[in-house]
Amino acid sequence: MSVMQSGTQMVKLKAGSKGLVRLFYLDEHRSCIRWKPSRKSEKAKITIDSLYKVTEGGQSDIFHRHADGSFDPACCFTVYHGNHMESLDLVTSNAEEARTWITGLRYLMAGISDEDSLAKRQRTHNQYPLRRETHLNHCRQTFEEADKNGDGFLNIEEIYQLLHKLNVNLPRRKVKQMFQEADTDDQQGTLTYEEFSVFYKMMSLRRDLFLLMMAYSDRKDHLTAEELANFLRNEQKMANVTPEDVAEIIDKFEESDENKQGGVMGIEGFTSFMRSPACDIFNPLHHKVNQDMEQPLSNYFVASSHNTYLTGDQLLSHSKTDMYAWVLQSGCRCVEVDCWDGPDGEPVVQHGYTLTSKIPFKSVIETINKYAFINNQYPVILSIENHCSIQQQKKIAQYLREIFGDKLDVGDALSRDSKTLPSPNSLQGKILIKGKRLPSYLSADAEEGEVSDDDSADEIEDDFKLKSSNGNGHHQVESHIRKKLDSLLKESRIGDKEDTDSFSIRALLRATHQEPGRKSNGSGWKEEEDDETEQRSVKPGGVHQLYCLTGTFSMRHSLMPNPCFSSGTPGDVLSFSETRAQSLVNHKAEQFLAFNQRQLSRIYPSAYRIDSSNFNPQFYWNVGCQLVALNYQTEGRMMQLNRSKFMVNGGIGYVLKPPPMCKGSFNPFSDDPLPAYPKKQLILKIISGQQLPKPPDSMLGDRGEIIDPFVEVEIIGLPVDCCKEQTRVVDDNGFNPVWEETLSFTLHMAEVALVRFLVWDHDPIGRDFIGQRTVAFSSLMPGYRHVYLEGLTEASIFVHVSVHDVYGKWSPLVLNPSFTIMHFLGSNKGHQLRGIRGLFNRSSKSSVDTNSGGLRKRSISDHLLRRTASAPAKGRKKTKMVLSESVASISDPKNATGAGTGGEGVSGKEGGVVVEKRLQPRAPLIHRPISMPLERLLQGQLSLCSPDKEQHDMGADTIIASFPASPSQLYLVIHLSVYCD
Repeated sequence: MSVMQSGTQMVKLKAGSKGLVRLFYLDEHRSCIRWKPSRKSEKAKITIDSLYKVTEGGQSDIFHRHADGSFDPACCFTVYHGNHMESLDLVTSNAEEARTWITGLRYLMAGISDEDSLAKRQRTHNQYPLRRETHLNHCRQTFEEADKNGDGFLNIEEIYQLLHKLNVNLPRRKVKQMFQEADTDDQQGTLTYEEFSVFYKMMSLRRDLFLLMMAYSDRKDHLTAEELANFLRNEQKMANVTPEDVAEIIDKFEESDENKQGGVMGIEGFTSFMRSPACDIFNPLHHKVNQDMEQPLSNYFVASSHNTYLTGDQLLSHSKTDMYAWVLQSGCRCVEVDCWDGPDGEPVVQHGYTLTSKIPFKSVIETINKYAFINNQYPVILSIENHCSIQQQKKIAQYLREIFGDKLDVGDALSRDSKTLPSPNSLQGKILIKGKRLPSYLSADAEEGEVSDDDSADEIEDDFKLKSSNGNGHHQVESHIRKKLDSLLKESRIGDKEDTDSFSIRALLRATHQEPGRKSNGSGWKEEEDDETEQRSVKPGGVHQLYCLTGTFSMRHSLMPNPCFSSGTPGDVLSFSETRAQSLVNHKAEQFLAFNQRQLSRIYPSAYRIDSSNFNPQFYWNVGCQLVALNYQTEGRMMQLNRSKFMVNGGIGYVLKPPPMCKGSFNPFSDDPLPAYPKKQLILKIISGQQLPKPPDSMLGDRGEIIDPFVEVEIIGLPVDCCKEQTRVVDDNGFNPVWEETLSFTLHMAEVALVRFLVWDHDPIGRDFIGQRTVAFSSLMPGYRHVYLEGLTEASIFVHVSVHDVYGKWSPLVLNPSFTIMHFLGSNKGHQLRGIRGLFNRSSKSSVDTNSGGLRKRSISDHLLRRTASAPAKGRKKTKMVLSESVASISDPKNATGAGTGGEGVSGKEGGVVVEKRLQPRAPLIHRPISMPLERLLQGQLSLCSPDKEQHDMGADTIIASFPASPSQLYLVIHLSVYCD
C-alpha cells in the first residue's frame, strides 16, 4: 500500500496513439487511483469501488493493437472499471512493480466490497461492526478534506466551509456552541481530530432515532433488554425474539462498556443497529434462493442479455469476451451470441451491418464455459443468432461440443415428446442452446444450405444497413458517424436521468444532414423515408427450440405464418423485437399470457436503439414473457428495475412468476384484473434523510448551494398499479432533512410490483436527480427501515413500512390515508399528524406542521390519480373546498376515477380489510374531538365517538366529519378503514 501511495511511473496505452508516461498513485484514503500530469486535474481518478477486475499480461484489445511494442508480459496489466467495462492498460518498468499493483488492487477490491458495498452491507449480520469502522473512516476522511492547510487542526471558518460542503445549514450560533463544547484542550479556537470526532458526533445525532428510542424507553436515554425486545416485536415484526437475541444485539452494537455490562442500549448503539443490514429495507433472506425451483422453466422470469458482447452503442463500440464473464457473474442466465463467417474458416461474433469490432466465436464459448457457473449452478441459455455458412456452422458445432462437453447433455428433459419444460433444478450445471436444427433432408456432410438472418438483423430494412464499400469510404463514414453519435449521446446524458425515451437511427441519419431518399457518396449508407417500418408486422422473429446439441447444427430461420400463438412443443421459443412484441401485448395480451404459461418467449430491444438504450421490461413481464433481454452495458433506470427484479431470489437469474401468470387467465390492462385476488395496501411513512449529496451533475459541484431535497416513490407493476407519490420539499438541508409524511398505494398484483425510491433536489426551474433505490415489493421489510441509495456509501432515507391485505372492491379514499390526512386536513390541524408520540416535529421548516410545503393547487380528481411529474412547489397554500364541491368532485366519475359514489361498506378484522359492496344510509354528522389524533383513528387505535361520547358503530358507514379549520367550517367526506380486534 505504501508503494502504491508513493506512486509508480507507468506507461498508459491508448488506442491509436503511442504510450503516455504518467505517475500513478493510490490516494491517501485508498479509495481511488489517480495520475498526473492530466488535463482533467482532480477528475483524473478511478474509484476502487468501480473496479471490475485486474488481469495480468497483455490480454486486452489495446495490448493486441500495440503488439509491435514488444512489452514484457510480466510488466503488463489491465484494470477494468465502470459500467461499460472500460480498460486502463498499463506497463511498468519491472515485473515487481506490476506484481505490487496487481496484488494491491485485488486486495483493495476485496476490502472495499466487504466494507462499503451495498450488497455486502446487506448480506450478513456478521459484518455489522464494519458499519462503525466505515463511519470512523468517513469521519477521518472528512477531517482531512476540511483541513485545507494540512496543519492537523480545524478552525471555525474551515468548519463553516465543511458544513456547506456536507449540505448542512445550521445557524452560526449553534455551530459556535457545538464548536466550543468540543474544543476542550488548551489550544482554544481550533479542533484536533479527537475534538472534531466529538463535534461530528454531536452534529450527526439522529433526532428521529433518539425520539423513537425514547418512545419505547419511557423517555429514558437508553433501552433495557425488555424494551428493545418490545421494539423488535411490535415495530420490526420480528417473531420469536429471545433474550439471547437481544443480548447479542446489545453486545454487537452498543459502544459503551458500561451500557453493555448493564445490558442496556444507548442512542449510539441504537443508531448503529438501525443503520445496520438488520434494519435495511431489503429482506436479508432474499440474498439466497428462497423460491420453489422445481416448476417448469416457463413459470420463471429469466435474467437475459441482448448483444452481450458489446461494451457500448450498437454501431461503433468494441466487442469483448469480458462482457460474458461480467453478465454471467452478475446473475444473467440467457446470453446472446451473434455468429458470422470469419476469416480462415473461423466464425466470429459481432453486430452485423455495423462498425463494431469482431471477436472469435471460440473465445466467446471458452469464456462462457469458464464463468457460467461460478456464482450459481442454474442453467444458462445461449441465444445464438446465426448468419454463418454451413461450413462455419459445422465449426460452431464442433466448438460447442468440445468446450461445453457434458454441460450440453440434458438427457430426455427437452425431448419433443415432453409435455412440459424441465425445472431449473433439474438442469443445474447445464447449458441450453436456443436455435433450430437443420432439416432432416439435409445430410450431415452437406456443403450448402439456406441460412437466413435471425433476430435483430431482420428488423432493419436493407436500406438502413451499413454495408461494405471501398476502404476510404468506410473510414469516412466511421469518422462521420462517430462524431454525430458522440454528439447525440452527450445530449442524451444532459437530459433527465429518469427519461426513458431514446433517439432512433433516423435521428442519427438526420444529424448527418441527409434528406429522406438522398444517398450518401461512397459510404454504402442511405435512407428511405418509411414511417411504417416498425408497425408493418407483428410476426415473431422466429421459432427456435431449446435443445442439447446432437447431430447436425443450424439455426435456420422459420417465420410464423401469422401473429397468432399456434400450438407447439414446450421447447419451442418465440423471439420478438420489442416493436412486434409491443403490438402483441397491446392487442393480444391474454393470448400472449396463455402462450407464456406453456412455452418461452424472448423479447429483445429494437435495432433502432443504436445508443444501446433499454425499453421498460415491466411491460413484458406483465404478460409473463420470460426472456426479456436488455443491454446490460447501459446503466440506468431499466437495468435498475432488472436488478431489483432478480434480487428477490438471491440474484440467481430465475424468479418465479405469480400463480395467476402460471395458470388461469386475466387481462393485465384491466382496471380490476383479478377481482377475487387479494390486493395489498402499502403505507410508507417517509421520515428523514441522511447525508444526501449534491446532484452528481451539479454545475458548481461542492461550491453550489445546499440542496432542497424531496422524495418520490414510484410503483412499477401492472398498469392499474403504476403511480407516483412524493413528499414536500425541505429547504437547505441535505445532511438530515425531515419530511414525516405518509404515502399510500394499493396493488392488485403485488408479486410483480417494484417500489422505487427517488431523491431529488428541487430547483426553481426543475429538479436534479440525487439517487435512487429500487426494491421488489415482495422483498420489503416491515417497520422502521433505512433505504440506502444505490451507489452512494452513506446516503439513505429513513422510512416506516406497513402492508395490509385488502379484499373486494375498494375506493382510493379508503385505501389512501395520506390522501385523507395530507390533503383534507385544515391548515391548522397539522399538529394532529405528529409522528412517534408527537415528538418528531421541531420546526415548521422540517416537519409535517409546514402549512404550505407539500401541497399543490390541483383538483381532488387530480389527487385521486396520484400521479406527479415534477417537484412539489414550495410556499403554496392548501386548497380548501366546501362540502358541495368536494362531494361532487368525489362522486362524479368524470372527475374522479374509481371513487365511490355512495357509502361502500367497510368492516374490519385483524390482518386485513374487508370492503363489502353495499350501500348504507348516511351516518349523522359527527365532529371529531380536537384532542383525537386522526392518524391513530385511521390506524384503528381509537374508535370514533360522537360529541356526547356515545360509542358509534361505523361498520359499513360513510362518515362525514367536519374539521374547524377556519372561521368558515371545512366539511370533508372520509371513508374510514378500521382495524379492530
